[in-house]
Amino acid sequence: MYTSDIDQTQKQAAKTALVYLILSLFCVLFGAIYEMFSHEVYSFYMVYAFVFPLAGGTLPFMLLSQGRVQKYPNILVRNLYHSGIATLTVGSILQGVLEIYGTTNSLSGWYWIVGIVCLVAGVGGYIIQSVLYKENTKSQ
Repeated sequence: MYTSDIDQTQKQAAKTALVYLILSLFCVLFGAIYEMFSHEVYSFYMVYAFVFPLAGGTLPFMLLSQGRVQKYPNILVRNLYHSGIATLTVGSILQGVLEIYGTTNSLSGWYWIVGIVCLVAGVGGYIIQSVLYKENTKSQ
């Protein structure tokens, strides 16, 4: 792999980490404003909704941008992973809204299931992609 490919991979990962950081800050701001108008009713789901894009998005992609990653995740793997983070974040915000409102919804549990399945599929796909890439470079 050429040095320019590694530099491009690091730039892509750093850009993705920055986007996730901005999304985390948006979730913090959204939660603060929403709870400011909720008559002092709080929900841990709303308060900690920023953790999913921060820990699941900013941190891994920042680590990818700092390390010497041989292969950046392909589009399918990235889309599965991003969808998992988005689903968990939206599910957390929705659960927080429902708790603040004082009601429940039986369908909100599906956000957690679908989000975790997408994350596991994305991580599993990246592991498979990395193994196949290493096997191809060994055989050449």
